[in-house]
Amino acid sequence: MGHMIEGVLLHRGIELVEATEDVCATDPAIAKECVCIDFTTPAAFRANYKWIAEHFKAAVIGTTGWDDIMGDVIAAFYEAGTPMIYSSNFSIGVNAVYAALELVCDTLKGYGYIPHIEETHHVHKLDAPSGTAKSMARIVQDHLGVKPDITSVRQGEVPGTHVVKFKSEVDKIKISHEAFSRAGFAEGAVVAATMTEGLTGVHTFKELILK
Repeated sequence: MGHMIEGVLLHRGIELVEATEDVCATDPAIAKECVCIDFTTPAAFRANYKWIAEHFKAAVIGTTGWDDIMGDVIAAFYEAGTPMIYSSNFSIGVNAVYAALELVCDTLKGYGYIPHIEETHHVHKLDAPSGTAKSMARIVQDHLGVKPDITSVRQGEVPGTHVVKFKSEVDKIKISHEAFSRAGFAEGAVVAATMTEGLTGVHTFKELILK
């Protein structure tokens, strides 16, 4: 992801000041003029989020696996006055699917549809289910009132495929998204970074692009 984000920045003519595996080693004077785009690991983000909030101009967080400390993270960024945009998936297409899921679930609520989510990723992916699948599950539960089961598959070099199924006694509905590469995630993350200019508070990427 780091290399792909570098490529998008270069293509858009946006300066990459620093690429590092240790964000806390960034010169604070540099950090306060920069947007931090974080795609690390849950453990790294847990260790670094306070430093990011206190030192950077703004932050775009694509790391997943920290839902249990969501309140603490949001509070840290509000306390520091640092805008943050976060998402389990920065793909524009996936966020369009999120919006479609809300509409479909609102329509199907009360009609006996049973939801199920299937997600497939490459064998190197550390978390299962994926953060995107968990986000989809939350949408389904909030808007349909039913908690969906999630099936996770790890095979080959699959960038990411998500399918949400709704089955009733008379029919089945499928909503799916297939990523051809990780390029879409990188593009969305850079778009989010440009959105931080003049922004205040903490936001999901979906709420900003669907306004």
